[in-house]
Amino acid sequence: MLSVNEAIGTLLENCEQLVDSEQVSLMEATGRTLANDVVAPIDVPPADNSAMDGYAIRYADWKGTDTAIPLSQRITAGSVPGKLAEGSAARIFTGAEVPEGADTVVMQEHCSEEAGAVRILKLPVERANIRRRGQDLATGQTVLTAGHRLRSQDLGLAASLGFAEISVYRRLKVAVMSTGDELREPGEAIQPGQIYNSNRYTMKSQLETWGFEVIDLGVARDEHEAVRDMMSQAAGEADVVVTSGGVSVGEEDHVKAVVEELGAINLWKIAVKPGKPFAFGQVCGTPFIGLPGNPVSVFVTMLVIARPYLFACQGNADTGVHAVRQIARFSKKASQREDYLRVRSLDDGVQLFTNQSSGVLYSTSWGDGLVRQAVGEEVREGEPVDFLPFALFN
Repeated sequence: MLSVNEAIGTLLENCEQLVDSEQVSLMEATGRTLANDVVAPIDVPPADNSAMDGYAIRYADWKGTDTAIPLSQRITAGSVPGKLAEGSAARIFTGAEVPEGADTVVMQEHCSEEAGAVRILKLPVERANIRRRGQDLATGQTVLTAGHRLRSQDLGLAASLGFAEISVYRRLKVAVMSTGDELREPGEAIQPGQIYNSNRYTMKSQLETWGFEVIDLGVARDEHEAVRDMMSQAAGEADVVVTSGGVSVGEEDHVKAVVEELGAINLWKIAVKPGKPFAFGQVCGTPFIGLPGNPVSVFVTMLVIARPYLFACQGNADTGVHAVRQIARFSKKASQREDYLRVRSLDDGVQLFTNQSSGVLYSTSWGDGLVRQAVGEEVREGEPVDFLPFALFN
């Protein structure tokens, strides 16, 4: 079996960027991936401006606390100031453009205004309280690079440069399907031997959180022809096909056989727990990811193994998630596979969920992250471990 890193490396080696670019409004760009660098066409701020409410002066004009300086103008944000008259001060407000000739702004708390003049009681250092032109962004500066996944602060940054639209990659189309005659949808009555289909909702929700367009094909019957028909449909409609179940070695596990019939399996079985029967290949020329059937295995392998590949197909430059070190508040013997343990953060470390079975989906809602236990590593209480918060995967 391949290690987790070897499996991810294999997927990325076989990855092609599958989407082209499009122009979208900034209002519609949250979570999208930049297709081109964003280069500043202007300086931000476009002119020197005041960092606070106060008075703009020439530093050399201050003669001491006993001497009042006459006021020559009042400058609000958005107005255009005139040149500061020699020997005068200007009343100025936060964000307003500093007039030509002024080199210092004194905060209003250190001033006393009286009869059209201002007395400065405490002088700051020269050039204080002025935000200089271009101190945030300079014309020609690359501020965001292609492959970056856009966050709220990035959109605010683009807006500050005057961009109404931005070039992003089209959303990756991911077809999802489940297999299993035992599966029923929430809201339906279940009979003995049947269970509700949780994997469909886990997969669809996570893929949408990542910003992909999901084609939900539902559930295929445990019949070779039914699985083949749905897989063919998925391959024709999507950029990537993702399935849950049917990739193990049972007589009713038809997905692997269908993929081998319609394409090829490039990778099967990974030294990971949970999620060993993970598969990767192509069906009818479309990339294929086969997730295991157990619900925790679906969740963990989506985050850890499928995510880097899908993000790379979308054009994302940064596909990795970096662990943080936390103190284990539990002990666990070494494993022969890389183990991903469901844990919850405490003030003094991370707590292990008592049942680590791949069928206990509650552990993923109870917890807020995974501890990555390397092959052969023993976890000892009070010692540091690799912690992967769920929030980092979004």
